[in-house]
Order: sequence, then C-alpha cells, then structure tokens
Amino acid sequence: MAFDGIVTNAIVKEIKNDLIGGKIDKIHQPDKNTIVLGIYAQGKNLALNICIDAHNCRINLTTKSRINPLVAPNFCMLLRKHLIGGRISNINTHGLERLVNIEVETINEFNEIEIKTLIIELMGKHSNIILLNKDNKIIDAIRHIDSPNSYRVILPSRMYYLPETDKIDFLKLKNFEEFYSAISQKIPQKEFDENYLSKVIADTFIGFSKGFVKSVIQKSQIKDLSKNSFEKLYIYIENILNAQNLSFEKIYKDDKLSDYVLVNKEKKENYELNFFIDDFYFNKETDERFTNYRNTLLKVILDMLKKYNNRLKSINSKLNDCQDMDKYKLYGELITANLYRINNKHQESIEVENYYDNNNLINIPLDIKYSPNENAKRYFKKYTKLKNALEIVTEQKKETETELDYIGSVVYELENSSTLEEVQEIFEEISENILFKERLNKKKKAQKTNKKKKTSYAPLKFDVDGFEVYVGRNNKENDWLTFTFANKNDTWFHTKDIHGSHVILKANMADVDEHTLIECARIAAQHSKGKNSSNVPVDYCKVQYVRKPNGAKPGMVIFTNNKTLNVTP
Repeated sequence: MAFDGIVTNAIVKEIKNDLIGGKIDKIHQPDKNTIVLGIYAQGKNLALNICIDAHNCRINLTTKSRINPLVAPNFCMLLRKHLIGGRISNINTHGLERLVNIEVETINEFNEIEIKTLIIELMGKHSNIILLNKDNKIIDAIRHIDSPNSYRVILPSRMYYLPETDKIDFLKLKNFEEFYSAISQKIPQKEFDENYLSKVIADTFIGFSKGFVKSVIQKSQIKDLSKNSFEKLYIYIENILNAQNLSFEKIYKDDKLSDYVLVNKEKKENYELNFFIDDFYFNKETDERFTNYRNTLLKVILDMLKKYNNRLKSINSKLNDCQDMDKYKLYGELITANLYRINNKHQESIEVENYYDNNNLINIPLDIKYSPNENAKRYFKKYTKLKNALEIVTEQKKETETELDYIGSVVYELENSSTLEEVQEIFEEISENILFKERLNKKKKAQKTNKKKKTSYAPLKFDVDGFEVYVGRNNKENDWLTFTFANKNDTWFHTKDIHGSHVILKANMADVDEHTLIECARIAAQHSKGKNSSNVPVDYCKVQYVRKPNGAKPGMVIFTNNKTLNVTP
C-alpha cells in the first residue's frame, strides 16, 4: 500500500494533538530528500521525519538515528534561521490530499509573533517541502520548479498555490448515491476485474491508492459489479475514515514484510501507526541502500575480475608461443652448422640433417628476403626474445593468478554479506588495495571528509562442545582473527583450495577430540563457496603454523603441519 492520502490523514491525526504547542529546537537534513524536526512537546523530545523520496515519501515520528553531514545543506540552514525556537500552532491536511500544513509561531525582527507555514507535499516524484511567510509567499523550497510543463512555479518570492486536481474528495460526498454515480459510469458492464476496479476508484478519488482500494475490495469480499457491492465498498471506506483507532495489518511475502493495509482496531498503542511506518520504511530504505551499494561494488569487482581473466588469457597465449622457442634455437644451430654446404642464396627453405634426431632430414622454412646466414641470426634472435619473455610472462602469470584469487575472495565476501556495515568494511578493504584505487578514487575522496573511525571487528561466534569458535566475515577480519585475536595454540581451519572464512577454535590448551574438529570443519565448509557441496576438504592446523608472506593480500596466508578433513556442511 502506498503512503496515500488515507495514511497521511491517519498519521497526522495520531500526532496532531501532541505536537501542537511543541517547540522546534533542532532541524537536520541527513540527505537531499529528508528533513528531521526535533520538537520538544508534552515534556518529551520527539523527532518528526519528513521524506520526499519518490518511492518512500512520508511524514512520521521517528526513533531512528541518521548520520548528518558535517556541513548542513542550504535549505536546512534556511529552515533553522526561520523555524528554530518557533512553536507549532497547528497541523492540518487538505481533505484526503497528500498534503500537510505545519503552522509555526515565530518571533520576527520587530519582536512580533509571525506565522510561517511549512508545506509538505507527498506526491511521489513531485514531492516537495516548501516554507511560506504570513502572506502565503514562498520563502524557499527544497526543490525549485520553473518548468514550462509545470502548472505551478515553486520559487522564492512567488505566491504559493495548491496542486490542481480533477479528482473527487470522498469527504465531500453526501451519501452513497454520489459515490455510485461518480464511478458506475466509468466501469463498463463486464466481468468483475479487481485490478481494473481498483484503478478506476483510485483515479476517481483524491488520496486513494490502488493498493488501498484493492485491500478494501478484498476485505469487503466484493466479487461482482452490482450496486450492492459498491455500497459495501462505500461503507467500508467510510468506516476507515471515521475510525478512532486505526492500525496496520502486515502483509508478508516469502516470510518477509512486504506491504501493509489500514484496518480498524478497538485499541492501539500511542504512535502505533507512526512507529510502524518508521520501522517499515527504515528497513525498506536500509535494504535498498544495502542492495544498491553491494551491487555497485560488485560491478566494480566483477569488471576487475573480467579484466584480469582477459589478462590471464593473453598471458597463456604468450606462454603457448614460448613453447616453440627451442624449435627456433634448433633451426638456427642447424642452419649455422650447415652453412658450408648451403649455397648462400635467397631461398624458401632448406633440408638438412638433424644431428639431434639420428641425422634424420628436417625441412627448415626460410624468409626468401634474407640469406641462410641472416635467417639463422633471426631464428636465434627469436629464441632469445621468447626465452626472456618466458621468464617475464611466467612471473606475470603467478602475480595475475594471485590477484584473481584475491578478487575471487572479495566476490565471495560480497555475495555472502547481509548488512550495510559488512559491505562498508569490504569497501574499506579494497580501497586500500592498489587494484581498485583508481576505480574507487572518487568515493575514497568523498569519505575523507568524514572523521576516521576506528575499525572494530565482530566475527561470528559459535559454541561447539563447550568451546568457542569464531568465523571471519571478510578478509581483513580473517587476518585480525588469525594473527591478533587467536593465540598460537588455538586451531585454525580453512577450506582447501576454496574461498572461505578463517575459522578459529579457542581451545585454551585443552584436548580437542575428533568430534569437535569435525564440527569446526563443517562450520568452515558452511562459510565457504563449497557450502552447497558435499565431502568438502578442510585443512586445519595450530595457529602457530599459519603465517602471512610479506606483501600478501588481506586474508591470504600460507601454513604447514596441516591435516585435512572431508566434511559435509
């Protein structure tokens, strides 16, 4: 269900009485679409959240803390100048329109009381927050509108006009007959279609979202287009609008809260609607930010993975070319050894005895542009070039495979991350790596403006047979877990040749039986790319036998004195 006029009315009705008389003592703008008013009312500190994001626009009391920018945006500074210290004298809505007026009593420069009005328009992509003076003129707005395609101009010093609409206000209907008359002529006499009927009613009346109408149809058990069915709809909507205690019924999809509908309720808690909206949209926005952040980071890493895979393909191609270098050396030696028998003339090939192969005859191709002696020199030069290339390319292949292994571990971390904080930790890890510095340079610079926070680690913790077992969630945490947190007598686990987490069994010098080792190995297999496989090999050894080579990437280690267990996660 969208945050429509019905929900807007219900939310405002719930908080109106408590906020009137409250003093605005704080104003923040955590992002470009959100304003938070700190209000001291009824002996309590309340925070009124106003969001004009196209998909998540709303107004509600909030208990969620948000990170504010170090420098407040211009509109936030303007609101502070005009509203800080003011008292809310009234809050109202315009019928069922998604429009809220907050009137604030302020003291002007002449020490006189002056009313200023904060207009909140919650209209999807057209949402806005506008501050008006006592003459209904615009002081400023969070979004300026001066488009030839717009029927209104939202600019400082212009008069404010309400949004135009040709829809009907349900609250102004006198009876059911007016309701029926407004929609019956728009619905052709055909088979009942719930989606079509919802759309027609939502398009006819102010503040009705399609989701709300659809829920009303379902709650009223409407199955046809008879006049009696429309009367049921009318009565249900009227009861919702007149109800004193409204609540939200939660709708789940795949065991996850996905939507809500308004229902009548006998009793409800204070601010029940507000705090439900607060939790619902906060979780929704957190999920969206997490998904967008992770996908953006994943794209950068997969692009780098593709680049290094192409590099490896090119290196392997060069290595294949190097396989012929001994042949070119042989050609050069045989031509040189047989120069006395060869006429020094330009020819396409020569046939000589191969003294490396029982003097069997071998045909050696020549470049007709050069003499046999010059062809021999060219073959030796080609051999030397490929020999030198082999050394360089072999080293490049080793380095590229190491980089690919590291990039693969980061991809695994991202695919298994579940919170915004985990993705942020991965971002910080790869930001320090020269592989990604260029791609992430802009984001890195943006982050430098914030205070540097101390890295804190929170590995996953399990209990196995009375022992504590810890699992790293990313490469940096793996390093910390193995080389800082663990002591040398603890046991270290990691899947063999499979990307996964470091697992530490804190034994405290106690004897560990085979069952405990197997369970720890299963935990290691579960937190690896092999979690959906069976018979996964897991290496384990004492932490003292694990070390990190100089210059190795985060999470990359070598170890000795290890044993291997094959387990099913």
